[in-house]
Amino acid sequence: MAPLEPWQKVFVDSKKFPQTVHGAIPCTDCHGGVQSPDMAVAHTDLVARPSEGPQNVCSSCHPDISASFANSLHATLEGYWTVFHKRSSRVNYPVLEQAFDNHCAKCHTSCGDCHVAQPASVGGGLFEGHLFLRTPPMTRSCTACHGTRVGNEYLGKIEGLPGDVHFREGRMNCMDCHTARELHGQPVNCNECHKGPEAATVPPPNHRYDGLQIPSCESCHPNVALGRDNIQMHVVHGKDLSCQACHSITYTNCDGCHVAISQRTGKPFFETQATYYTFVLGLNPLRSLTRPYKYVPLRHVPISPTSFSFYGENLLPNFNNLPTWVYATPHNIQRRTPQNATCNSCHGNEALFLTIDKVAPEEVEANRNVIVPEIP
Repeated sequence: MAPLEPWQKVFVDSKKFPQTVHGAIPCTDCHGGVQSPDMAVAHTDLVARPSEGPQNVCSSCHPDISASFANSLHATLEGYWTVFHKRSSRVNYPVLEQAFDNHCAKCHTSCGDCHVAQPASVGGGLFEGHLFLRTPPMTRSCTACHGTRVGNEYLGKIEGLPGDVHFREGRMNCMDCHTARELHGQPVNCNECHKGPEAATVPPPNHRYDGLQIPSCESCHPNVALGRDNIQMHVVHGKDLSCQACHSITYTNCDGCHVAISQRTGKPFFETQATYYTFVLGLNPLRSLTRPYKYVPLRHVPISPTSFSFYGENLLPNFNNLPTWVYATPHNIQRRTPQNATCNSCHGNEALFLTIDKVAPEEVEANRNVIVPEIP
């Protein structure tokens, strides 16, 4: 028998998969098709990605998780629309929705993208012969999508900069901090949903920093939060500085993302004007009871007033409603950093803070509430 072509190969581990719970379910129950030895017949009406959408096949056995996941940020990408709505106007929503579908929607994920295969947006491919993995493999799932910033910083892939101490020393993976409940869009505690008998549900999150600060550094380092670790700076600066303000190092920033459709291939693409590394502290744009810090690291996001100009003019008329230097939680934590080496490494160090001279002239108005007017 001649060797099979790659597209003809069976992708299911015939020894391991039948021994699993999912292996006891007939293939057609999830993928449709027709039970037949003839490949063309068997693939009739085949559903290649049965975990897509709110009515996916996973919901028949996992109804609670599927119901909450349908409203999670991974499934809805609502964070994008939170930004679009504030920077644009209702009359532009239909055009922005077209741009969103072409350039942004492919990044959403399904149950299978975390538990069975690599996300489609990074090429797909089964993890282990169709075995369902309870914990997604970090580098083939989590950082396959969250790679350019989070993955490279956490794993130490930026030349000259060490990986996050939690990975380098503790070998912690993403789900050691980002629990299944968080990723599935489930409330962490009862009170998030049940405020009282008149409020039995909680609205879906509209941004990755919506709601409580979960996960938080203080969850694993309570002595720091309570000032019981004998480090004076934690007592003095505990509410003024986020943990990352002292314990992060240089991270990735991007400028001027623009999207378009290729005239040659007809496929959507994007390009950024610049990608660079820096570390900068600014005023906290999300100051609240659970994020009380005055100063936090800020990351420049690649939005610009003309990001969607391929689809029309002035699609972001309220661009200045949100800053371009935004609240950031870099994943490159170190115990010792340049800014916490001495008191003077931070105090009076103008290079460390987002001052008006570091902001592009056309973005000054958008960043008024995060620019530091006076160096502490």
